[in-house]
Amino acid sequence: MSEEVQRATTDVAEHVQHLAMCVCVPARNEGDRLPAFFEAIAAQDWPGRICVAIAVNNTTDNSLEQIARARVRHADRLDIRATIADFPPNLAHAGSARRLAMTEGLRQISDLDRGVLVSTDADTRPPTDWLRNIAAALARGADLVGGKIVIDQEREPLPDAVSLLYQRWDRYWAQVRDIEDQIDPVEWDPAPRHGDHTGASLAIRARLYLACGGVPIIPTGEDRALVMAALAEGGRLAHPANVFVWVSPRTEGRAEGGMAAAMRELFETAREAVVPVAPAFRHWAERALWRRAIRHSADGQAGIVLQEPNLPAMPHDMRLEDVR
Repeated sequence: MSEEVQRATTDVAEHVQHLAMCVCVPARNEGDRLPAFFEAIAAQDWPGRICVAIAVNNTTDNSLEQIARARVRHADRLDIRATIADFPPNLAHAGSARRLAMTEGLRQISDLDRGVLVSTDADTRPPTDWLRNIAAALARGADLVGGKIVIDQEREPLPDAVSLLYQRWDRYWAQVRDIEDQIDPVEWDPAPRHGDHTGASLAIRARLYLACGGVPIIPTGEDRALVMAALAEGGRLAHPANVFVWVSPRTEGRAEGGMAAAMRELFETAREAVVPVAPAFRHWAERALWRRAIRHSADGQAGIVLQEPNLPAMPHDMRLEDVR
């Protein structure tokens, strides 16, 4: 091991000891999936007991029983803090549920300078090094760490046609990231990287979470809105390739416009043999050049967050099957 690598490894190890993480998860009628979720969190190669803040909302299944069992089964590994709510119909959505979970997690953090909230979902299955790899990205200077969403085909295989389409989209986005990394590399978000930063895997420093106002109470897109608010506050977002979670490819989910909706669209596209179209790579190159110019201006990162939503939408002028 070189002196430089050894020094970096030592820095990460010291940063891990410094951090106080809490995994925050909303759960609505997820009793069937909670045991596997708790097993995955308990299996993390993270030192000491792991804080888990779970918000159980508008639930009619056996979720509370599963939480009680997990407290006994993983008593030496997990510190499970549950909060229960029954939101009125107009607030029974992803924004309310995720904010409740993050608020409960924040209560468990005594030192905001050390605190990190790690958002995820009850149907995820993080690999054993999930928290450790998040900590490594934070040690490199990130304030937010997004995790890639990977379909759990080991447990729930996709039909061949759907799997092929999923792989094509994966290759497309990998090439987009490569273009961005060549034109507008970011120090705290180095290649190789992905582009996901959803509530299924999103870590944020506690002080930044408070500074940007927390998860907004909106029906859908609450995770993306949180990230945009954090970036506008100067937060540095990273997408390490080794930070990811496996998720279910189920088509009936709990959140409007969430992962299940994306899976329904994928299944429908494959079933109808529709060839999807996406922005050609030259448009992503132009966008990367634009971001680079703004990033080096006085407004910097905040300028990108504020100005990019007002840019004209990219034309979808490339067939996905043409991606090589």
